[in-house]
Amino acid sequence: MDTTTYPLGESLAETVWDSVIVGGGAAGLSAGIVLARAQFATLVVDGGAPRNGPADHMHGYLTRDGMAPKEFLATGQDEFTGYGGTLARATVTDVRRAEDGVFELRLDYRRLLRSRSLLVATGLTDDLPDVPGLSAGWASLVHHCPHCHGYEERGRTIAVIGSAMAPHSAHLAALMRRHSPSVTFCVNGVEVGAAERRRLTAYGVRLVDAGVTRVAAVDGDGAPVVIEVDDGGTVTCDAIFVGTRPVPHDAIMTTLGAAKDPVSGLVPVDAAGATAVEGVWAAGNVVNPRAQVVAAAGAGCTAGIAMTSWLLDRELAAAVSDNGGAS
Repeated sequence: MDTTTYPLGESLAETVWDSVIVGGGAAGLSAGIVLARAQFATLVVDGGAPRNGPADHMHGYLTRDGMAPKEFLATGQDEFTGYGGTLARATVTDVRRAEDGVFELRLDYRRLLRSRSLLVATGLTDDLPDVPGLSAGWASLVHHCPHCHGYEERGRTIAVIGSAMAPHSAHLAALMRRHSPSVTFCVNGVEVGAAERRRLTAYGVRLVDAGVTRVAAVDGDGAPVVIEVDDGGTVTCDAIFVGTRPVPHDAIMTTLGAAKDPVSGLVPVDAAGATAVEGVWAAGNVVNPRAQVVAAAGAGCTAGIAMTSWLLDRELAAAVSDNGGAS
């Protein structure tokens, strides 16, 4: 599906789906397969811009280590549709619960969907520090996850740029020292206490206290990356790691009344992915920014199983009601 929008046929649009899953990444497709295998009418709506889309490979997924994200998604889509699931390339622009309790979702090409249950697997956006030139190397020379990309950068000269994720920045610098004998932590305004500074220095991390003003030579042709700092100096490296600020795509949940946790800023879910809104689940990075692909897939599978139970309970109750309550 390589178009911006893949319209549903009129008959499918008029369907009251058992479940609509918004987001077709690891979490969404895993849940979709569970629901489709259980014979529930399931639609996955996806805008086609996965978080790991710019990456060439993914790691930490048993039996799928090093697989290209695009190949992973294409395989997952084939599996989902093979079980009777339906895919739509679209973006949800509005959502509400109708008077009959069914969820109504408006798509970007004005089609209206109706569904008994929802799974939100819309992921997040990685917000980089506002440093000129940094975003140009995103996913090639600039990384955020040491567990996804650290091993591949082992033995190279690495710089860590401090960010709004202050505690994580120092941890990231220490963790990258596991992969390289040459790690520079460009503090960039992050407050690093004396004890933490001693720990990092003793572990072999070099600290540069100046602020970062620009990243240059991020051209992907093997040339060194030059980080310019505000005291006039430079730091040269082969790769950059930086703690990004996660911005979850949670508007569907908040529009339906789910509140964010005041500390984490995330919509809370229970162990099965259920939100505080009846009939709405969430899985993957939208509620767990640290989840790698394998964890997102597991959360989607868990949510899908919970959704099958929820839908089945309602069908059983409806069967009793239709039968006049006879035992």
